[in-house]
Amino acid sequence: MTDNAQQQPSAPHTELPTQYAPADVEGPLYERWVERGYFEADAKSDKPAYTVVIPPPNVTGSLHLGHAFEHTLIDALTRRKRMQGFETLWQPGMDHAGIATQNVVERELGKEGKSRHDLGREAFVERVWQWKGESGGQISGQMRRLGDGVAWSRERFTMDEGLSQAVQTIFKRLYDDELIYRAERIINWCPRCLTAISDIEVEYQDDDGELVSMKYGEGDDTIVVATTRAETMLGDTAVAVHPDDERYKHLVGKEIRLPLTDRSIPVVADTHVDPEFGTGAVKVTPAHDPNDFEIGQRHNLPSLTVMDEHAVITAHGPFQGLDRLEARSAIVAALRAEGRIVAEKRPYAHSVGHCSRCKTTIEPRLSMQWWVKVGPLAKAAGDAVRDGRVKIHPQEMEKRYFDWVDNLHDWCISRQLWWGHRIPVWYGPNGEVVCVGPDDEAPTGEGWHQDTDVLDTWFSSGLWPFSTLGWPEQTESLAKFYPNSVLVTGYDILFFWVARMMMFGLYAMDGTPPFHTIALHGMVRDQFGKKMSKSFGNAVNPLDWMDKYGSDALRFTLARGANPGVDVPIGEDWVQGSRNFANKIWNATRFALMNGATVDGPLPEPSAMSATDRWILSRLNSVVAEVDALYEDFQFAKLSDALFHFAWDEVFDWYVELSKTTFQAGGQAAEVSRRVLGEVLDVTLKLLHPVVPFVTETLWTTLTGGESIVVADWPSDSGFRDTAAEREIESLQAVVTEVRRFRADQGLQPGQRVPARLELDGTLFAAHEAAIRQLLRLQPEGEAFSATATLPVAGATVALDLSGTIDVAAERKRLAKDLAAAQKERQQAEAKLGNEAFLAKAPDNVVDKIRGRLTKADEDITRIQAQLGRLPEA
Repeated sequence: MTDNAQQQPSAPHTELPTQYAPADVEGPLYERWVERGYFEADAKSDKPAYTVVIPPPNVTGSLHLGHAFEHTLIDALTRRKRMQGFETLWQPGMDHAGIATQNVVERELGKEGKSRHDLGREAFVERVWQWKGESGGQISGQMRRLGDGVAWSRERFTMDEGLSQAVQTIFKRLYDDELIYRAERIINWCPRCLTAISDIEVEYQDDDGELVSMKYGEGDDTIVVATTRAETMLGDTAVAVHPDDERYKHLVGKEIRLPLTDRSIPVVADTHVDPEFGTGAVKVTPAHDPNDFEIGQRHNLPSLTVMDEHAVITAHGPFQGLDRLEARSAIVAALRAEGRIVAEKRPYAHSVGHCSRCKTTIEPRLSMQWWVKVGPLAKAAGDAVRDGRVKIHPQEMEKRYFDWVDNLHDWCISRQLWWGHRIPVWYGPNGEVVCVGPDDEAPTGEGWHQDTDVLDTWFSSGLWPFSTLGWPEQTESLAKFYPNSVLVTGYDILFFWVARMMMFGLYAMDGTPPFHTIALHGMVRDQFGKKMSKSFGNAVNPLDWMDKYGSDALRFTLARGANPGVDVPIGEDWVQGSRNFANKIWNATRFALMNGATVDGPLPEPSAMSATDRWILSRLNSVVAEVDALYEDFQFAKLSDALFHFAWDEVFDWYVELSKTTFQAGGQAAEVSRRVLGEVLDVTLKLLHPVVPFVTETLWTTLTGGESIVVADWPSDSGFRDTAAEREIESLQAVVTEVRRFRADQGLQPGQRVPARLELDGTLFAAHEAAIRQLLRLQPEGEAFSATATLPVAGATVALDLSGTIDVAAERKRLAKDLAAAQKERQQAEAKLGNEAFLAKAPDNVVDKIRGRLTKADEDITRIQAQLGRLPEA
């Protein structure tokens, strides 16, 4: 805990409005924080650094629940570290999102009846920059709504001049180290976006297609192959069989006729072929299939490209000019007419790759592209985790990481786009190839031209942890804030982004990894655990919930569901519950202020405190220690839950209620409790602040008179514990809880007063009788007092006179009826569970349901019998 006498001025105890209105508070508060520079980071500071980068959202994007979730977690971490005295940098920025942004601007041009080719490259890129300035980056405003404590003065964009210099620098270094090369290989091609895309940008799903088995060759030289892409047979340059397959040994080395063409193709033996699958023979199309390409390389087969970039057939003949799907049907029909179709299966469900952005079916295509040789880079990325320089949290995610980096293929980094970092390579008239760094002069003269491709977006975002700090210049920020302390990101981009940052960071920064810890979280799903999607009708705009319930309510709901590496279900009623929690904090603090809660002066000595005061301070210190430990383990759900129950259950529902009696009595005990209540609220608000920043700022500044909770000191565990006081208050709570339960069972209204005699042990009787009577609405016993119910609990006895409040005979009759129903339910459940024939036939879930009914019936019988036992005879 903190010494408030030294830390903050006297509280002004300004009266709070009766209700908390988030819409009136959040916007002005956030602007005040930004104006005062609370979120900025000073590279010259001698404070220890704490750095986190924002996973840069696409410039085309808007805030969705996944962003809100991730940003809430990062903001909570950085707000706490700032309060702990760290020079804290949360680095903001956006990604230029090559394909997505180009698509947006091309659609805008389409509305004008134009294409990018009408403008030309230079004018089109200028148009994209114009769009970015006018419409891009709306997510920044939405981040402010959420309360993101980022260093706005440091905001970066992956196409900024400085970041572009970083991209050119690392490309040149990798090229000079022979880790970047140009080669013709099979790539994933999107006929809609007209660019190559990487393996991890391909989404696979089962589509209903067709499986066609067709006959190649003539007579004894006939062989049957099967395919789901009949149109590619125009580019076949061989049929492959397994070397040990006796069925085809007589054909290996021979040439057979390729139908619908005037070509003959060889039969080759290759161990890639599975002789047990299908006919044991496969068609080989090296220019249109990655496995076939490898076979072609091994057997020196030609690669015939038979489709253009739009997936239109280019092979000479009757199918030229047809779209791939049109050609598929036409080719099957032509083969059928020649009697070469052996079998057709429709529909045939099989896994098909789709472009993750436009959902178009991917076409494997042989293409000249730029590649990163990832072998040594991936090994370094794996070693950094294996030797402990980088921790992955939760640890069980390490296996997924190693499965990826240990099996990486070379990375295709070129994209056939105009928007992005252009590849810094020039070609000369005589076949010269020159890679140009940022300090080099590009070659000029007749016949020289720059490569037309741009780099994969993930190439520039892979530099994010150090390019945003000024690299390749050796800046003060780079020295202060690299490496990052932690990377908080979803497990879904462990491969997209995290592995690339690891590879580039270790390479560019002399073996220093880009972060110490990778904290992986799950995906936000709806309340039933289903993926959120517009097509499912369950997608939620977080701004709607923030407008309705306040940003704090959304943040608290998201944090309370954030178990490491696990998906997060969320429903609107949960956000409403978090709004109720914010209101509870508001109302409790308002009560405290109205009753003189204060942070003035040091805390009284424990000897001057009541057991209630010592209990809450003991519990407070325990919660401080617990929350600190959970933060260090990234257990956001557990720490949020611990704070919720401590604040609502212990502080507001118990300590505040118990304090009412003390405040009414007045005197020195009331003064002590006012100071203790002020301390408890001060610390509790600080503990809550990183997750619910707006309501806590308003309440804390009102309570303490401090400048801002954003820059207040984080609480520390003073070590104070009082187990005796905790046991005493636990006994009090047991008494109150049991009597409340009994009152509810008897149908008494919460405010209805009942005469009672309290027989408590010495401590409870002396210290807490007034509080117990007030909490339970118990009147003193009068002359006509008659104990109609007696409750022994926690070493105390509470005798109640219910004669004037309930009809005992009617209550006994009602309970007897409920008891008979519960006993009948138990008999029926026992009969079914005792029936061997039933158990043998019934599904497990039905049996489990009946066992549950039996358990419930037993619990009801015990409860009702206890209620009857407490009632007097009618």
